[in-house]
Amino acid sequence: MSDLTLSPTWHALKEERKAWKALHLRTLFARDRKRAERFSLQLDDLLLDYSKNLIRPQTLKLLVKLAREAGVESLRDAMFGGEKINLTEGRAVLHTALRNRSDRPVLVDGADVMPGVREVLGRMGAFVGKVRTGKWKGFAPRGQGAKAITDVVNIGIGGSDLGPAMACLALRPYGGNIRAHFVSNVDPSHLVDTLEDLNPATTLFIVASKTFTTQETLLNAQAARTWLLDWAGDAKAVARHFVAVSTNEAAVGEFGIDPANMFGFWDWVGGRYSLWSAIGLPIALYVGMDAFEELLAGAFDMDEHFRAAPLEANMPVLLALLGLWYNNFWDADSYAVLPYEQRLARFPAYLQQLDMESNGKGVTRDGRPVKVSTGPIVFGEPGTNGQHAFYQLIHQGTKLIPCDFIAAAESHNDLNGQHAVLLSNFLAQPEALMRGKTAAEVETELAMAGLGKREIKALLPHKVFPGNRPTNTLLYRRLTPRTLGRLIALYEHKVFVQSALWNVNAYDQWGVELGKQLAKAILPELTGAATARPGAHDASTAALIATLSAALRSS
Repeated sequence: MSDLTLSPTWHALKEERKAWKALHLRTLFARDRKRAERFSLQLDDLLLDYSKNLIRPQTLKLLVKLAREAGVESLRDAMFGGEKINLTEGRAVLHTALRNRSDRPVLVDGADVMPGVREVLGRMGAFVGKVRTGKWKGFAPRGQGAKAITDVVNIGIGGSDLGPAMACLALRPYGGNIRAHFVSNVDPSHLVDTLEDLNPATTLFIVASKTFTTQETLLNAQAARTWLLDWAGDAKAVARHFVAVSTNEAAVGEFGIDPANMFGFWDWVGGRYSLWSAIGLPIALYVGMDAFEELLAGAFDMDEHFRAAPLEANMPVLLALLGLWYNNFWDADSYAVLPYEQRLARFPAYLQQLDMESNGKGVTRDGRPVKVSTGPIVFGEPGTNGQHAFYQLIHQGTKLIPCDFIAAAESHNDLNGQHAVLLSNFLAQPEALMRGKTAAEVETELAMAGLGKREIKALLPHKVFPGNRPTNTLLYRRLTPRTLGRLIALYEHKVFVQSALWNVNAYDQWGVELGKQLAKAILPELTGAATARPGAHDASTAALIATLSAALRSS
């Protein structure tokens, strides 16, 4: 692929950026009464209003032209077609196959993967039905009766934790008689605190690890196994209280889990894209298989839109292009995701992994150094909490931070008209970021408040807001499983489009491997194991190892 930064379109976008020195969104809205209509898209009840962005029709035309030059359409078709676009690992990228609601086959190496996908979904559905109806019983120690499961603890990390944990919180109104818990951190406090109020007789553990070798997950699983056996006193209890999402049948069986209760997935499912697979088992147990299927259907809705809609009217493509516009032409190295929906509290953290692990790359697909800024820093908190924390920086700070505002028109819980208050803030913040407040407006406001000229002069510069701060607004009727599926898939495809634009591989993560390798070498040094081989550490790391090793010996 040729270097896009050398194309005439890239240079035309540089010139377009210069034009914004004399432009303000407030003025553009005043001149064009149809601006909001012109720069909005809708997919069923999901509305994207991107009119409060630093764009004109000619800006958008140039950005779309850049997407075509980058081959976004052909790369998109290659992904859906099962081609091995994950070049460094030689794998297809087919999380979309997991939610394929059509009769279309999906081929990898000439074989249709859909029968296997449907078989796993069928096994998941049967298992979920047993657990949720109480037919699946826990272990019965001598003299005690077997009890139905009331609590599910998912033990995983990264994509095996963030997606299911986020989705279960988001879909709490659809939860039933099963409570869902998540343990990911190797810090033992995470597991201890989770188990504190649980009854081993009614607790089911899901060990989520494709290889069944993930260090953090296996250590937590072994500790949970010990907790269970301390109660049961019989290793047979493991098969009634543990299931696995894995492909390593031998290791699963050795742990004590019945291989019949192992749910597999495929090497073309990346961790951060895996909640649609058996990794979503805790979601299905929590909300039921019908609601889980609705989640898949929502993602499929977005997949179909992404595949078919022209680039100019394609939600993921437009979000990706706007992100590139700010990242590469405005030096905006971060963006904020701000859900005005408390149950989407984990959505920004989920998107951190999706975006930063996918596009946090410094080399192109062909191994050359990238010439522009790639993966942005993603952060966010639910509104209105964030307004009382970091919005000040977004409004008046020296950094340009584009924002995505997300909200539901209807709440699952409206108390005393509070949802209207939430929505008034949801609407006011993007408007304030776009409009700003001029010196003349501040002066008038302070004069009406009775301040004198000297006081006004002193306060004036502190109360001026520059405005021209870009935002997207995503609005939907109500947060349902289908809506959540659409939202997640929207951002998945946005990240993919940006990877195509930057010509990076969004589906590997070699950068995390070095730390894992060093940790394995350091552990025996810390614990004083006989196998320890002091490494050639830097002076700081060596001194810290010595200090912590002494602390561990004395504890």
